[in-house]
Amino acid sequence: MGINLKVKIGKLQLNNPVMVASGTFGYAEEFKDFIDLKKLGAIVTKTITLKPRMGNPPPRTCETPAGLLNSIGLENPGIDKFIQEKLPFLRKIGVPLIVSIASEGDSEEFVSLARRLDKIPEVSAIELNISCPNIKSNQKPETSNQSYKLISQDPNSTYEVVKAVRGVTKKALITKLSPNVTDITEIAQAAEAAGTDAVALINTLMGMSIEVKAGRPKIAMGTAGLSGPAIRPVAVRMVWEVYKKVKIPIIGMGGIMDTSSALEFFIAGSSAIAVGTANFINPRTTIEIISGLEKYLARNKIKDIKELIGSLKI
Repeated sequence: MGINLKVKIGKLQLNNPVMVASGTFGYAEEFKDFIDLKKLGAIVTKTITLKPRMGNPPPRTCETPAGLLNSIGLENPGIDKFIQEKLPFLRKIGVPLIVSIASEGDSEEFVSLARRLDKIPEVSAIELNISCPNIKSNQKPETSNQSYKLISQDPNSTYEVVKAVRGVTKKALITKLSPNVTDITEIAQAAEAAGTDAVALINTLMGMSIEVKAGRPKIAMGTAGLSGPAIRPVAVRMVWEVYKKVKIPIIGMGGIMDTSSALEFFIAGSSAIAVGTANFINPRTTIEIISGLEKYLARNKIKDIKELIGSLKI
């Protein structure tokens, strides 16, 4: 029985729906000795910005029960060095390449980055990381009582940025959303209305861990992004909510550790999934999930992975 794992995200055709989440796989070369990179559905690069970023001061990570706190701060070499030093290896792999981009404050940076990437044939899609909780925004709050907001915490800001980027690239566009909102569906709908081809959710949840004896946070910046199995129930719930409100594909992520947890996301409404924290524990997680999906479909006499998408029964 032939099993079809192919899915489509906008113009992006994937041989299977398993990709790696940005920030957890470096620029792929770090994992070349552990897995056959050609077997991945797609590779999402570590997020890049216009200029190089040193990232946040250490300590930047700590383990928590069933999770990981991180505050890397988007450390990256910048767009110029990415093209010169990282892209040559990535373009040889032969699987769809999704480049994740972010702004350090000015939303015009997204446009500049997208315009440059649009000219590179080997870049299959662009991920708009408008939801990283570990960088400071240059956009000041309107009043002293307000805190800094991420672009993805406001539907209007989300719409404006996605619309602007959509205007300068014909590549598949994926918008990565934050779970640190009251209603993620209104943000997803804003991104859809602005022309994104897909939404990716969820990015990390804001968290904190304290070293009790010292009375200090375990992360230098105080707060950090929580990932890992601890956030999976939140991620699955948000995927299900968004699936009911948008018509574009959803890339689900958040605590996917094995085939069973990946299946939760497909059943909730994801067209594809991205593996993040699990890569640090078992570099072969993605490959094992691809194999596991094939076995699950065959065992249940399902010919096409698309039959699973949004099949949740309430």
